[in-house]
Amino acid sequence: MRLAFVLVEPKVPENVGAAARALKTMGFHQLWVVNSDAHTHPEAGWVAHGSDDILGGIQVFPHLQAVAEQADLLVGTTAKPRHGLTDWHSPAQLRETLVGKGSTVGQIALIFGREDRGLSNDELALCHLLTGIPLATTFPSLNLAQAVMLYAWELSGLAASSSRELSCGDPVSDSEPGPWRVLHDRLQQLLPRIGAGDDPKLRGWLHERAGLLGARDVRMMHTLVSDIERTLDRLER
Repeated sequence: MRLAFVLVEPKVPENVGAAARALKTMGFHQLWVVNSDAHTHPEAGWVAHGSDDILGGIQVFPHLQAVAEQADLLVGTTAKPRHGLTDWHSPAQLRETLVGKGSTVGQIALIFGREDRGLSNDELALCHLLTGIPLATTFPSLNLAQAVMLYAWELSGLAASSSRELSCGDPVSDSEPGPWRVLHDRLQQLLPRIGAGDDPKLRGWLHERAGLLGARDVRMMHTLVSDIERTLDRLER
């Protein structure tokens, strides 16, 4: 299991530098940036303090769809459930969910939105899980780097496996997707075969529910989908 922290269009270089420092402190190595060069500004290095390797190893993506093509599981951060997704996990609940997936997930992307407006609805629609930090008041909200630090601390137990699989500065892995992502795609491809391909609610429900499956459930669902596919093959013949 590899965990990348993804910053979407960060505008403040100091936030990127502080995020790099937070990841270094908690043992993580993957920091990805979407459509921004803020990490190249001198101000980012001023606050990175000993995490220049994280800052220098940042992977840059043109848009979030490119991230989705490289990661098995996308987790979006938001202040509340949005875009029809009903489940919203605290950092502690997210950690429990990710641990339960074990080796069924290869690359995970934990996505943080823009400093001023967060993630768009279209970007959240790409995510399989939503997470947020419970706050006593709506405002003031957390600074981007503060949010990264809180998640890095809560998820620090996952850093060891992430470090073993991908060291800082290595290119993004283009290996085959893990069993969980394969199952997710199989379920989406199955819908048209059972006459439900045009049902956006069902497709969205599967997209979200699949994100909650643990390792044992993933194995069981692969078996179930295989049985359904064989039955459909016979009927079609």
